[in-house]
Amino acid sequence: MRETVRLTAAQAMTRWLSEQMTGEGERFIEGVWAIFGHGNVAGLGEALHGIGDALPTWRGQNEQTMAHAAIAYAKGHARRRAMAVTSSIGPGATNMVTAAALAHVNRLPVLFIAGDVFASRRPDPVLQQVEDFDDGTVSANDCFRPVVRYFDRITRPEHLLTALPRALRVMTDPADCGPVCLSFCQDVQAEAYDWPEAFFAPRIWRIRRSEPDVQDLELVAEAIRAAKAPVIICGGGVIYSGAEAVLASFAECHNIPVIETQAGKSALGQAHAMNYGAVGVDGSAAANRVAAKTDLVIAVGTRLQDFTTGSRTLFGEAKLVGINVQPYDAAKHGAVSLVADAKVALEKLTAKLGDYRADAADPQARADWLAAVDAHCAAPAGGNELPTDAQVIGAVQRASTPASIAICAAGTMPGALKLLWQPAQGGYHMEYGYSCMGYEIAGAMGLKLARPDREVLCFTGDGSYMMANSELATAVMRRIPFTVILTDNRGYGCINRLQRGCGGEEFNNLYKDCNVAAQPQIDFVAHAASMGAHAVKAEGIPDLEAQIAAARTRDIPTVIVIDTTAAPGPGDGLEAAGHWWDVAVPELGGSEKLKRAYAEYLDHAARQNLVN
Repeated sequence: MRETVRLTAAQAMTRWLSEQMTGEGERFIEGVWAIFGHGNVAGLGEALHGIGDALPTWRGQNEQTMAHAAIAYAKGHARRRAMAVTSSIGPGATNMVTAAALAHVNRLPVLFIAGDVFASRRPDPVLQQVEDFDDGTVSANDCFRPVVRYFDRITRPEHLLTALPRALRVMTDPADCGPVCLSFCQDVQAEAYDWPEAFFAPRIWRIRRSEPDVQDLELVAEAIRAAKAPVIICGGGVIYSGAEAVLASFAECHNIPVIETQAGKSALGQAHAMNYGAVGVDGSAAANRVAAKTDLVIAVGTRLQDFTTGSRTLFGEAKLVGINVQPYDAAKHGAVSLVADAKVALEKLTAKLGDYRADAADPQARADWLAAVDAHCAAPAGGNELPTDAQVIGAVQRASTPASIAICAAGTMPGALKLLWQPAQGGYHMEYGYSCMGYEIAGAMGLKLARPDREVLCFTGDGSYMMANSELATAVMRRIPFTVILTDNRGYGCINRLQRGCGGEEFNNLYKDCNVAAQPQIDFVAHAASMGAHAVKAEGIPDLEAQIAAARTRDIPTVIVIDTTAAPGPGDGLEAAGHWWDVAVPELGGSEKLKRAYAEYLDHAARQNLVN
């Protein structure tokens, strides 16, 4: 007769999660971020208290932002470790849906344990319950279905026997990796069951490396051998595979330039001779130059988002190879697909290609580009003008070290950083799949938890800060140090520039263009200090550099506020930087400016390659 142990479903869940290990002998689910309410406090709350440090619990300030911290933690560990996040029923659960979408788009693992209605339905409708007039099985948590890789509603304790292993299988699968939602009915959390002791045996979850199909490998090798000027697009999959050194060797051996996506940036340090920088809409002159001349694009570990392809206008008629663990991504844009782990695929292609060397490298273009970046990011010569974002980036760059990681998510800074930041290997963390305003501060906290050995430099604009700043208080409570560079351009400067670029009038983005009685005068220093952070206003670029150095001495977050101009874009003053982005322009509107913008839009749209 098998041995059993009687536990509540919530106790069983926490015990099981505490025994799921990585190949390095660490917990895969490092802990649980929790805000308790009536959907999870009695069941899961009691279980988390009981298990203690075997599965630590951390309190956040907002369900969405604590989930952002969990996601950044997983990204900081290159998907080899993760966290869980739990909320109550109703608004607590739906607050996490945005974070679930962020994780889904970025292919990052996080376990959402959302409180749900009573499986028994005895007290229906309970407080915060969303009722479907036509379907009694629906709850608010069904909102998670389109934005997670696996969804399960736990309406019986024994459902966990299959649901939990399925959840971890998804989170540790390189191809299917993404968020999971276990919608946990609140009465079931508290219900006892006789669990098989064997269910709680420690288990190791190893990240597999998928081998390429032999015929597909030969087809890709033939395509590369036939190419005169190939180029490699480095996506986030290179980092998740741990293929950085192999990519460097492959590029050097075969003389193929590497151009970067937001997720792939810093797989090669900027100092590497084959790194031509950012590609696409927010791309460098050097990268977009080799991209425009290429006859073969080798896309490694990227989902080929529109910023990367210049909305399908950048690569002309070039042939495309897609190397990806996910067949869906490998086959995009009519690519010749090689479904495989990036590290394995590049190693096998190197063996196939032998002494093949391309003619694509253009060292002078790369050198000219980096010189232009240095000039663009240099400290202002003098005067009272507000600094540009580029000058702020230059100051932070000069004050940084090889151990620094720049983190950002939305606004002007992602494009500017991709274009101008020159990281050492691993020195860049950008959430740009979903480009979610409010990720920045919570993400910096999660990244620092994942990488306590690295300095975390968090760039955020005043708009993103206003959306989500409360995890500063959490970081202060837990003594998690990172540095926030808060650029204040008095509104949504990035979208204001896009509005003007599309022929529109300045409206509802900068505070000065809003229908308000008075522009807000927000004291960001006082606000950050009120949560316990060390906060200071930088009086210009030299002071910004000094304040960044001083922040390294503290064990709490430092917020450095600096006023910037809202006028320039990330590519202003950099010849040939950037590329067209498809943002629909109104066909009608009246103004001559709008008519010109629409005519320009039609000209670019006619160049889109919609076949591959």
